[in-house]
This record gives sequence, C-alpha cells and structure tokens, in this order.
Amino acid sequence: MPSEHKLPDLAALRALASKIAPLLRTSDCLALYGDLGAGKTEFARALLRARGVAGDVPSPTFTLVQTYDVKGLRISHFDLYRIKLPDELDELGFDDALADGAVIVEWPERAEKRLPADRLELRFSVAADGARLCAIEPRGNWQGRL
Repeated sequence: MPSEHKLPDLAALRALASKIAPLLRTSDCLALYGDLGAGKTEFARALLRARGVAGDVPSPTFTLVQTYDVKGLRISHFDLYRIKLPDELDELGFDDALADGAVIVEWPERAEKRLPADRLELRFSVAADGARLCAIEPRGNWQGRL
C-alpha cells in the first residue's frame, strides 16, 4: 500500500529526496510518475544533490539520459517522455545502467515492461492548494528498506 506525503514547498520535496538518497544502491530503480510540473525533475535533482552531485543538474529531457558518479555509485537519470517504443531503451543503455548503478526514470510508463520488479515507485501530483503530493509504493526488495 502506498504511503502518501504532502509536500507544501520545495524544501519538503528536497527533504523527502534526502531521506531516500542514502538508500540507493546498484540495480535500484526509482520510477517517477506524474504530469508535467508535478515535481519529478525537482525530486531527481534534489536526490542527486543529496548524493553529492555538485554544480548543474540538467533535466535529461533532450539528452534522454544524464549519468553521475557519486559516492561510490553511478546514477543514471532517464527522461522517457520522448520515447515511442520500449526497445529504444536498448539504444540508451538502460539495462547496462541498471546493472552498473542505480537509475531514476521519469515517465516510466513508457517502458513499463522493462522496469525491474524491485523498484520504488513515486507518484507525484499537485493538490488544489498548489502543494505537491507524493504517493510512494515500494515493490520487491524495496518493501523492507523504507
């Protein structure tokens, strides 16, 4: 059952990312669902900064993937918004990224059958009052880690 989190501002979103960041390890997948502007990219940026990424953390909207080596872990941030077929993940090196490190995936519904069973799903939305909401659902080995 998902846990629900109300994130009234960016500080709350960053705090949530900071709690999850140290839990990441090789072969982990964070699947970030939500409409445009719901907070997926901000969450990913905050998580990467919490893991030690300094400097610019660009959105991978146009490059489709950005990779970071931080604190003994390679983290690949994928944005699948422009992906038409799940097979395009092969060209992006998705399986290798998952084998060699952790992956953060925006728009994971575009590759649903390629996502590992062990993943943390975060579903972002915007409430009527403008606050962001995040429903977190651990799957597989994530169930005992949160």
